[in-house]
This record gives sequence, structure tokens and C-alpha cells, in this order.
Amino acid sequence: MPTSAVRRAVRARSPVVLGGLAGLLVAAAAGGCLTLAAAAGIPAVHATLIVWMAVSYSAAGLIAWRRRPANRFGPLMLLTGVATFATALWWADIVALRTVGQLCDLLPTVLILHLFLAFPTGRLTSRPARLLVGLGYVAAVGVQPVAIMLGSLGPDHPLLLVDAPEVGSALFDGELIVISVVSLAGVAQLVARRRAAGRPLRRSLGLLIDSFGLGLAMIAVMLMVGVFGGPSFPVVQRVSIAVIGFAPVAFLAGLLGARLARTAVGDLVVELRAEPDDLRAPLARALGDPSLAVLYWLPQFASWTDQHGKPLELPADQARATTLIERDGAPVAALIHDVALNDERELLDAVSAAAAIALETGRLQAELRAHVDELRGSRARVIEAGQQERQRLERNLHDGAQQRLIALSLDLAMLESSLDGDPAARTRLSQARGEIATSLAELRDVARGLHPAVLSAHGLAVALESLTARAPLPVRLTVRLDGRLAEAVEVAAYYVVCESLANIGKHARATAATVSVAQADGRLVVEVLDDGRGGADTEGGSGLRGLADRVEALDGRLRVWTSSGNGTRVQAELPCG
Repeated sequence: MPTSAVRRAVRARSPVVLGGLAGLLVAAAAGGCLTLAAAAGIPAVHATLIVWMAVSYSAAGLIAWRRRPANRFGPLMLLTGVATFATALWWADIVALRTVGQLCDLLPTVLILHLFLAFPTGRLTSRPARLLVGLGYVAAVGVQPVAIMLGSLGPDHPLLLVDAPEVGSALFDGELIVISVVSLAGVAQLVARRRAAGRPLRRSLGLLIDSFGLGLAMIAVMLMVGVFGGPSFPVVQRVSIAVIGFAPVAFLAGLLGARLARTAVGDLVVELRAEPDDLRAPLARALGDPSLAVLYWLPQFASWTDQHGKPLELPADQARATTLIERDGAPVAALIHDVALNDERELLDAVSAAAAIALETGRLQAELRAHVDELRGSRARVIEAGQQERQRLERNLHDGAQQRLIALSLDLAMLESSLDGDPAARTRLSQARGEIATSLAELRDVARGLHPAVLSAHGLAVALESLTARAPLPVRLTVRLDGRLAEAVEVAAYYVVCESLANIGKHARATAATVSVAQADGRLVVEVLDDGRGGADTEGGSGLRGLADRVEALDGRLRVWTSSGNGTRVQAELPCG
């Protein structure tokens, strides 16, 4: 066999061999502990629980270390199991071994605190967590030997330096109280972390954090009962050990769930096809993270958006992680997920690969929606600019040309009154005044068509009353409003009625029309109905198309029902909430 093949075979078998050796060592340690317990007369229930706790942490730590070599959580969990095995040396007959067990007596409790607060990376990321764990280690590692040297374990101990059992016992009780308090503070840290997330947790993660909090609470209770004594301490101790030992089981359940999730990635493809409009839901189920968010990269806008095309930023929250999905080296989408998923790269990679094509489609849809939003905004700005220009022209006509024509008419009236002896000149002046009055009326109609000043001054209801009063046919007007509306809404509603009545007067050959305006459920409904010949051109005519643009620019809807001989009905719905 070639040398390279031998090396590959050795590397392939190494994890299996090492895992087998580690398993044998854990089994041997468990057997040794039970043997020591039997020889020392330790109750079988108590010894079994200690071994259960040591084995669960050691086995889970070995599995986690193998699965995630770069993560410190596995080694820390393994160290907790080893320290728990070490406490069983207290039962040994050999003085040196028994002393090691006594020195390690409280070390597992602090290691568990360290482990729970360092989840999921194995690193303490906050200053309060580091402070709590540091205090715990000072108590368990620093104070314990001092208490023993002062006689807390009796006058015959090999480490005894000063026979002061009262002081040693006080130090030992203080040690228990400190570790109990920091454990309770650790529970508060876990609760604060969960609340700070502000989002649903993955099911396995929520179960794990709950088991961590319960484990720390049981440690605190056990130690406080140990300080104050009482016949219930053995029961509390055993229940606490049993509960604490379940945390690694919850951790392994999460690992198993992630492994099963990877095997179900094939189902994800089917789900993505079944739910093309909502990719987030199947991706969240595949990753087991209900807080998952999906963002899309739009190169044309150089920004991230959600599925609706709304611009968003990638989160800077340390509790959230980002996994980029790329195609041909360019970003397509980003999965915003719980930071704990970073330790499940195989699952993330499998889900990302399965979802790449669907996310590309989702990105194109988000880009289309962004374009639609941009177009809608552009249309609204164009209409707003046109409306402002109409108002400017209306003011100019009212303050300029109309005022000059009125002044000219007054001047002619004064001139006419001074020409008593020239009837022909008076007649011509009267005719000129008539032409000025006609021009002034036409100019006022033009100004009202540009922008009805009465609308800005008195509101939609008064403006519509003025409009229908000048209509070329009888109009029945009904207005039900709760008060003034936004100017853009009032202007759009006014022009719907104005343009509709103009069309009726020019083309419908109608004998009557009905105009109704009603406000309800955050919407303004404007309806114009006539009894004319129908057949209104809803496509080619620029009037109705312009009305539709004006209404749709406000996220409204314009509909026209028309048929030959049955009149025409125009209805506009405008949001006014």
C-alpha cells in the first residue's frame, strides 16, 4: 500500500481509535469510582449519581470536542466531568488520593457555572460573567486549601498547619455561601441573556438554557442547605446532582437535532418550491431557529433589503450572526440567525446550498418590489411637483391677470360714466366690459381647473358643493366625512369628481349624475355615477388614465364600470388613515 494511502487510513481511523480509548477511560473511571464507594460504605444511590454526573459531562464533552475541535465548550465540559470523577477520590483509603478528592470537592460546581455562562463558544464574553466565575474559582480553589490547613477536616489531616477548626469551618461555610451566591447570580445572567434576545429561541437552545438555569439554582440550594445543615441535605444533594447531570443530555439532544436536521435538507427543497413567496419560514424550520431573518443584496441599490424590498442593515447585535450566501463570488442573500448556529457549520452550509437557487429567485423578487416602490415614490413625487406647479399658476393668475382684468373693467366703467354725450362710445365701452367679464370668468375656470382655492381654504365638502353647482347637469351630492383629510387625498378626490363630471358633460349625454363621498375604515371612497350612454374609454383616454395615476400614487385604486346604454360608474378608494 502506498505511503499516502497509509497516512489517509491512519487519519481516518484516528478519531475512532481516540474515541474508543476515551470511552474506555471514562468507563474505567466510572468503575473505579463505584469500587471506591463500595469499599468506603458510600450509599449506592449517592455513588451512582456522582458517577452519572461525571460520565454525562465527560461523554458529552468528548463528543462536542470531536464535533467542534475549535470550540472551547467541549474541553470545558470534559474538564467538568474529570473534576467530578476527582471528587470521588475522597472515598479512597490512600491519603494522597483522598486529599486530592477533598481539594477538588467544590471545583465541579464552579466549573459548571463557568460552563453554563460560557455557552455556546466556551468563552466568557461579558465582564459580569468573568467576575462571577473568578469569584467562584477563588472560593473553590483558593479558600478550600486554606480551610483544610486550618483544620476544617479534622486535626489528623496531612495538610493541617494550624489547628483552628472553628476558623477553618467558618471559611468553609463562607466558601459555600460565595459559590451559592455566584450561582444565583449566574441564573440571573442566563435570564437576562434570554430576555435580551427579544426573539423566539431555537427549541433545543431554549431547553438547554432552561436546564442551565435550573442546574445553577439547584447548586445554590444544595450549598445553602449544606451551610445551615439539616436532615434534608442528603436528599437535596442527590436531587441536585441528578438535575445537574441532565444538562449534558440536553446539549447532546441539540447536537442530535442538528444532525437530524442535516439529513432532512432534502425536504427543504420541496418546501421551498411549495412556499416560493415566503422562504423565511421553511429555512427557519430547517435550521430550528424561529428568529431567522432573510435579507437580500440588491446590487443596483447597493443595499440589503427584506423580501418586500424595504432597505435594512445587517445587524450589529453580538447575539445575532450572519451567514452570507453567494453565487459566482457575489452576495445573493444573508441569513440572520442565532449565534449558536455558528457551531453547526455543516447544517448552515447544507441549508445554504439547498436554498441558493430559491434565494436567488427571492432576491429578484425583492429587487422587483424595490423597483416598484421606487417607481411608486417617483410617480408620487411627479404628481406632487405637478400639483405644486398648479397651485403656483393658480396664485399667479389670481393675483396677477385676474386682478388686472378687474382693475381694467373698473377703469372702463368710470370712463363709460364720463361719456354722457357719446352713446356710440358708451356702447363700445359696455361691449368691452362684457368681453372682459367673459375673459375673467374663463380665466377663473382655468384657475379652478389648475387648483381649486376653495379646496385649500374650506375643505373637500365645500369644494365639491361648488363644483357640482357649476356642473352642466343636475348632480346629487352626498358627503360623509369626519373632518379635514390630508391635502393630497382631498386634491385627488376632488379631481376624480371634477374629471368625471367633465367627461359626463362632454360625452355621456346623461340627464343626471350622483356623487357620493364617504370615509370609513381608514379609506375614502369616491363614487360618480351617471345615467348616460356609457362606453367610457378607460384605456385610450388620458383623463381617466391621469386620474388612475393620481389615485395609485397614494396607494389607492380607481375602478370604472361602463357598458353601452347603461351609464358609467367611477369609483376611487384612497387610504386616509
